[in-house]
Amino acid sequence: MSKITIRSFADLQHYEGTEIGVSDYHTITQEQINLFADATLDHQWIHLDAERAATESPFKSTIAHGYLTVSLLPYLWGQIISIENLKMQVNYEIESLRFNQAVAVNSALRLRVKLLSAKDLRGVIKARLEVTMEIEGSKKPAFTGIITFLYHFN
Repeated sequence: MSKITIRSFADLQHYEGTEIGVSDYHTITQEQINLFADATLDHQWIHLDAERAATESPFKSTIAHGYLTVSLLPYLWGQIISIENLKMQVNYEIESLRFNQAVAVNSALRLRVKLLSAKDLRGVIKARLEVTMEIEGSKKPAFTGIITFLYHFN
């Protein structure tokens, strides 16, 4: 599916109730996990100690922080949609989020998005999205949820 371009509320509203698209895959590296650990001060061994994880973890390798996978939402969403004529996009809400499966180091993730609704709140567009973070080669996603972005168009 190719990237769609949105220039207005009416353009976005056209996709209400439909799957908008799927991003490319992004591989989670140990370096990315380490940097996220430093940024969030979460240095739990299941994320950082490959030797210990190989022997003591049920995953047999280090795993990405759940919030690292969530933090990829805006980046991967930007691969699916291009929103033009925009002053600002704001992360507004995570209505629900369920972590379904750990993401092992060197796993490839992609985002699948359905637009649940788009509402005009006096010039600010509230877009509710059903998101699924898929793991390449796995039937079970890393997470599923409903998130909301606010779009301030020019």
